[in-house]
Amino acid sequence: MSKTPDAEPMTLRLFNTLTGQLDPLVPSDGKTLRMYACGPTVYDYGHIGNFRTFLEIDVLRRFLRLTGIPIFHVMNITDVDDKIIRNAAQAGIPIGEYTPPFVDAFFEDLEALRIERPEQIARATEHIGRMVELVQKLAAAGAAYQTDDGSWYFRLSAFPEYGKLSKKDLSGIEDGARVDVDEYEKDSARDFALWKAARPGEASWETPIGRGRPGWHIECSAMAMAYLGDSFDLHAGGEDLMFPHHENEIAQSETVTHKPFARHWMHVRFLLVDGRKMSKSEGNFFTLRDLLLKGYKASAIRLALISVPYRHQLNFTFEGLTDATSAIERLRTFHQRLLTGQFPAGEDPELQAAAAKAQAEYMAALANDLNTAEARAPIFELVRAANTAIDQGQLLAGDRDAILAVLKDFDAVFDVIADRDAEPTRRAVEWAKRSGREAGIAPALLASQSITDEEIEALVAERTQAKKQRNFARADQIRNDLAAKGVVLEDSRDGVRWKRK
Repeated sequence: MSKTPDAEPMTLRLFNTLTGQLDPLVPSDGKTLRMYACGPTVYDYGHIGNFRTFLEIDVLRRFLRLTGIPIFHVMNITDVDDKIIRNAAQAGIPIGEYTPPFVDAFFEDLEALRIERPEQIARATEHIGRMVELVQKLAAAGAAYQTDDGSWYFRLSAFPEYGKLSKKDLSGIEDGARVDVDEYEKDSARDFALWKAARPGEASWETPIGRGRPGWHIECSAMAMAYLGDSFDLHAGGEDLMFPHHENEIAQSETVTHKPFARHWMHVRFLLVDGRKMSKSEGNFFTLRDLLLKGYKASAIRLALISVPYRHQLNFTFEGLTDATSAIERLRTFHQRLLTGQFPAGEDPELQAAAAKAQAEYMAALANDLNTAEARAPIFELVRAANTAIDQGQLLAGDRDAILAVLKDFDAVFDVIADRDAEPTRRAVEWAKRSGREAGIAPALLASQSITDEEIEALVAERTQAKKQRNFARADQIRNDLAAKGVVLEDSRDGVRWKRK
């Protein structure tokens, strides 16, 4: 429904951090939009703040495709940095053994949240050669210098435009002042590390610029340009990366190419948890797996994390998760009602107009800087109106088809209607058992995992037969037994539906 042969293509106007305004986001070559998004640093399991950023980027790419724009999306995996080296050393294993389980867990979590995989995954350790080449080019341009210990640094004075992305006033910074770590202070800038000389016990590579390992910032520049060229359409990431990481990417890349590194920059805001910054010391730090083990569904977590537009701060609460769960159940029940109901042929002009209005408002809201909150509103208003029409026997087959088309476009971006929650939950429970984290599994969830889908279906069939035989005591017992295992039965005119709590 989103595209017809004569329809005018809808253009997304997305806030551009570089220009400070809403700019049209279109492919510079008129064909495929080329985008780079900073991926995870795989030193631990991803938390919900990380996944908010990845989800908002997922909303972006899904909406672009809905409007007919092909995408080539590159995402890096940072599998060597200070934290990884520190944690691997503490575990007594090489980083090549330390990071793979967290890489696998990250992609498993992406799948749980229905986040589409980028077209290209780039791992830092597989692109060391390109990083070295970029350092060599910077040295040839007089923008990089080597210190006595063999490390290489970017000379900040070589790039007068430094600060143009973050809009920070960086006057007065002295050339040669620097810090020798990747974990920078966010309110200061110095000559930054391009290549770190090898230290005893640390992962390192023998290269033409010396034995060592890459600095964090050089990784993204080298990998982005390897797959997207010197200049590309969009660079995305969390707001915490704007300075200094993205600022440094721009400086080192444009110093070599003399071209705009990325035409458009998208930054996703932080989230709060219960009104406070998320931290382990506050006791409000959650990974996706933590929430799944509490019994929340992956689809509800997805909807909760994208319910607030990406440029607004999201206050994540368990009440919000409960609301998201209810909203999804409402959508699923309505969708099933449309699919299984019997509707007379024909169309109702008012319902046809309501469907067209909801579709137009939904698309317009997303085209206006991906306003997911405004995009949801017309869909749920359509659900309300259509449910009322069904109750009154006024919804016709043509209306059903029009409404299903609207829901299809809604779910092309939000992707919460299809119930695919059982598998992520099952995997999380199995992971907790393997990892010795069973204490984190909610008792009700543990009970619900003690029965398989096949066993539930068999009991539902037995209950149906018992009711036909007027053996209501057995039917009630089955309902109660299933309820004790976290399985809820719903009797309707179309039969019995069940769901796990």
